[in-house]
Amino acid sequence: MVSHARWKLARDKKVAQGIAEDPEVERRREEISLAFDLGQAVHDRRTALGISQTELARRAGMTQPQVSKLELGGTVPTVPLLARLARAMEAMFRMELFGSSIRVTFTDVDGTTPEEARTEPPATERASAPAAGAEADAGSGRTAATG
Repeated sequence: MVSHARWKLARDKKVAQGIAEDPEVERRREEISLAFDLGQAVHDRRTALGISQTELARRAGMTQPQVSKLELGGTVPTVPLLARLARAMEAMFRMELFGSSIRVTFTDVDGTTPEEARTEPPATERASAPAAGAEADAGSGRTAATG
């Protein structure tokens, strides 16, 4: 059996020699990478909010094992599920495509990323009005994403 390190080295050697990877393998690799990125974005937002997987599952109408599988990159969520997660985490979902790179984030309705959220001012200084706009923004994003 080939270890992961050996397999990666063999792939890198082929790439260095100019041997192209099968398009189906490349497509699957990109899908796996997207699943991991989406899972990491959900995990980052959930931990920034300080809620458990169980609480997120309750809010999004899922089960805790489904949230766990999603966070581990074991599944690529549908657009309706991403919208439910965004509402459950009081966030906007953003997917930025540039070249062959994809960046996914869940941000506060004011555009704050999970990293910035850790250094936010105390909750008493935050306005409560944006929370009402969160669903409107999530709905707008859904419309833009579907057509």
